[in-house]
Amino acid sequence: MSAKNMKRILVTGATGQIGSELTMELRKKGHKDSVIAAGHKKKPSDKLSESGPFEYVDTTDRENISKVVKKYDVDTIYHLAAVLSAIGEENPQLAWHVNMDGLYNVLEVAREHKLARVFWPSSIAVFGLKASRVNTPQDSVLIPRTVYGVTKVAGELLCNYYHGRFGLDVRSVRYPGIISSETPPGGGTTDYAVEIFYEAIRRNHYVCFVKEDTVLPMMYMPDCMKAAIDLMEADASKISHRTSYNVNAMSFSAGELAREIQKYIPSFRCEYKPDFRQKIADSWPMSIDDFVARKEWGWKPSYDLTSMTKDMIEKLSERFAKNMV
Repeated sequence: MSAKNMKRILVTGATGQIGSELTMELRKKGHKDSVIAAGHKKKPSDKLSESGPFEYVDTTDRENISKVVKKYDVDTIYHLAAVLSAIGEENPQLAWHVNMDGLYNVLEVAREHKLARVFWPSSIAVFGLKASRVNTPQDSVLIPRTVYGVTKVAGELLCNYYHGRFGLDVRSVRYPGIISSETPPGGGTTDYAVEIFYEAIRRNHYVCFVKEDTVLPMMYMPDCMKAAIDLMEADASKISHRTSYNVNAMSFSAGELAREIQKYIPSFRCEYKPDFRQKIADSWPMSIDDFVARKEWGWKPSYDLTSMTKDMIEKLSERFAKNMV
């Protein structure tokens, strides 16, 4: 089933980093009035609210989700509402409530209303110290050290259960750190890779909360959206994993990213003052093996460190220049 044949798409977490851009991308693909953006408390941008329907939805309230699904005759859900890793460690009870109860409610609504498909993002946070940190394989030991990672492991198992027990077509990818030129970071451990661009252009200086030699897998937002849409448009016969697929794009250290930025902003200076997020980063993979996703449904990223940095600098520089006029 192609995206064009989906009746109605609900995107939860649509005011967040991934959701805000994925909503617009889906609408560009011919779903302007058929993609319903849903946020909890944060006011949507003018671009988001003016380009199609918007609803305030609390995913921890199942009836709230159900009402919106019925109102718009929703067929497909991209469930992106979540509490991320760093914020989750500051409030683990909230992370569990939002991440687990929210997913359970979405899956129950999808089952009850016999929806066509559900997309839910997992994360490299599912891996812990017992997993290989280099080229972490698709099938690996999952013993995370953060509540965010715990909710992602539990979520993967729950999605797999709903597919096996109820036949729900739920699909998932394990995202690495996501870098975006359009939306600010939302409380994740890999946020430094977004913040550093903003601070480089605005102040020529950034204080990084992980060590210079900290290497983590990353992905540029265009590839992030591509992974979700490509997986959702893939024929069901190609999907063998109903937990979650590894997807990779690039891996680099904080220092390598800073030096790449200096090619465009030679005066940029980066300091390294690790905080509690360093311990989280040290428990995550340095690179991941996404051979299975590439083989089964043709996953292939478009951006590497060089092309991503160039595009980020160009887009942010243009935006800040306009704001100064």
